[in-house]
Amino acid sequence: MPQTSHFKLKPTLLRRPALALWLALMVTPAWSASSTATMTTPTAEFVYKYLLGEVAAQRGEFVLASQLFLDLAKQTRDPLLAERATQAATIARAPQLALPSAELWSELLPDSIPAAQAASQLLIANGELKKAVPNIQKVLADERIRPNAFMELNSLMMRVTDKNSVLETIQLLAKPYPKLPEAHFAISQAAYFARNEALMEKELKEASRLRPGWEAPAQIRGQMLSEKDPQKGIAYYREFLNAHPDADQIRLALARTLLIQKNTTDAKVEFTKLVERHQNNPEMNVIVGLLALDAKEYEFADRYLQHALDVGFKEPNRIYFNLGRSAAEQHDDARALQWFDKIGDGEQFLAGRLAAAAIIARRDGVDAAITMLDNVNGLSAEQQTLVVQNQALMLNQAKRTDEAYVLLEKAVQKHPDSPELLYDYALNAERVGNFKAMEDTLNKVIKMKPDFAAAYNALGYSYADRNINLVEAKNLIETATKLSPEDHYIMDSLGWVYYRLGDMGHATEQLRRAYAIQQDPEIAAHLAEVLWKQGQQEEASKILDQAISANPDNEVLASTAQKLKSKL
Repeated sequence: MPQTSHFKLKPTLLRRPALALWLALMVTPAWSASSTATMTTPTAEFVYKYLLGEVAAQRGEFVLASQLFLDLAKQTRDPLLAERATQAATIARAPQLALPSAELWSELLPDSIPAAQAASQLLIANGELKKAVPNIQKVLADERIRPNAFMELNSLMMRVTDKNSVLETIQLLAKPYPKLPEAHFAISQAAYFARNEALMEKELKEASRLRPGWEAPAQIRGQMLSEKDPQKGIAYYREFLNAHPDADQIRLALARTLLIQKNTTDAKVEFTKLVERHQNNPEMNVIVGLLALDAKEYEFADRYLQHALDVGFKEPNRIYFNLGRSAAEQHDDARALQWFDKIGDGEQFLAGRLAAAAIIARRDGVDAAITMLDNVNGLSAEQQTLVVQNQALMLNQAKRTDEAYVLLEKAVQKHPDSPELLYDYALNAERVGNFKAMEDTLNKVIKMKPDFAAAYNALGYSYADRNINLVEAKNLIETATKLSPEDHYIMDSLGWVYYRLGDMGHATEQLRRAYAIQQDPEIAAHLAEVLWKQGQQEEASKILDQAISANPDNEVLASTAQKLKSKL
C-alpha cells in the first residue's frame, strides 16, 4: 500500500461542502421560554432532567445531554426539546441519537425547514436515501431557498456510494421544477458521478438554455471538452466569452487551460484582462497570482501576489505564505524563509512554520528543523499533533525510522484521542516490525473514527502484504473502498489482496485502474508482479523499467525487479 476516466471534473466545482442551508446546528445558550409555554406545568422530574441536560451540555457532555433531551421530547411531544436533542447529538457525533431526535423534531414540526434539513442530512448519512426524500421535498417546496438547495444536493449526497440511486433521487426531486436551471444543473452533477456522460451533457445544455450566460454549466462543458480535446475546450471558452465578455470564471478557466497547454503567452493575455477589469480588487489579483504559481510562472505570480498586498488584501498571511512557497520552488531558500517569517498569528502561522522547517531540514539538517519546531509556542493540542507528525515525517525521510517511532510513541501517550496521530504511530510501528502495536492501534482508530478509510486500508494491506488473515484483509479493504471509492491507493490494496487470494483477473483489473490514476512506484511494482505471474513478462518489464527510470531510488521497485528477473 503506498502511503496514503477522462470523464473527470474539478473538485472545486463538484465537491463543495454542503452549506449551512442544510444543517445549522449550534447549541443554544439557554432554554427558550416559548418551549415551556407550550406544555402543561412541568413536573419535578421534568425540571430535574432538563436541568441535568443543561448542565451536561455546559460541561461538554453532549451525549448525556442529548439522551436527556430526547427522553423529555418523547414524553412531552415538545419540538424544541427534540431540536435541542438533535443539536447536542450532532455536536457529540452520536448518529444513534441525532437521527431519532431529528426525525422526531421533523414529525412534531412538519412545516419546519430547519427540522427537514437536519432530518434529511442525518438520514442520508445513515444510508437511508429514500426515507430522506420527503424531508428534502419540504426544503425544496420553499421557493426562496429552492435554487440554492438544488445546488447543494450533490454535496449532501456525496457519501452515498450508489451513484445511480443518487441520480434517480435527484431526478425525482427535480421533476416538479422543469423550468428551474439549478434543478437541471443538479441532475447534471449526479449524472457525472453516475458516469452517465450523455445525460450530463443534455442537462448542462438545458440549464444553459434556461439561463443564458450562466457560467457554472458553461465551465463544466468547457472542461469536458478540454479533457477530450484541449483545443475544442479553448474554442468553446472563447466563443462563450465573445457573447459574455464579463464572464470572469470562464476567463479564468480559459487561462487555466491555456497554462496547462503551455501557452503562457495567451494565458497572460487573459490574466491581464481579468486584472485590468478588477485592478483594485485584491481578491482577483490573488486568484491570478495563485493560478500562475500553480503553473510555475513565478515572475508573473510574484507580481500579482505582491500587488494584492499593495491594494490591501485582508489576509496578508496568506500572501506571505504563497510568496514564500514561490521562492522555495525557485530554490531561493533565504527569500522563502523571509516570507515565512513574516507570517503572524492566524490561520497560516503553523503552515508557515512547517514550510520553513522543510527548508531548514534540507539546508541545515533534520535536527535543526525539529529544534525550530519544538520552540514554536502557543499551539493548540491539534497543532502540536500536526507538528509531531511533521517531525516524524522528516525523521522517516532521513531513514531515522526508530527515532520517528519513539517520537510518535511519546506523542500518542500525550494525545491518545487523536485518530490521525494514532494512525501515523501505527504505520511507524509496522516500519519497525512491531506488528502487534500496529494492529492494536489501527483497530483502536477504526473504533474511534469508523469512517477513517485509510485505517481500514492500512490494516487490510498489512495483512495482505504479510499473506495472513486474507479474508479479513479483503473485508477491511472493501470497507475502505466503500468509504473512498476513487482512492487509487485503496484500489492498489484491493488488487494486492486479490493477488494473494489467487484471483488474478480482479487483481489485474484493480491494479490497472490504480496505475491509470497515479503512476506510483509501489503500484507499478504490484502491477508488474501480478502481470509477471500471469506470464506477461514483457509488459511487466516495461512497467518496471519505466517506473525505475522515474524513481531510481525506490527500494520497493528495486527489490521487485530483482526478485522477478532472478526467475528468468
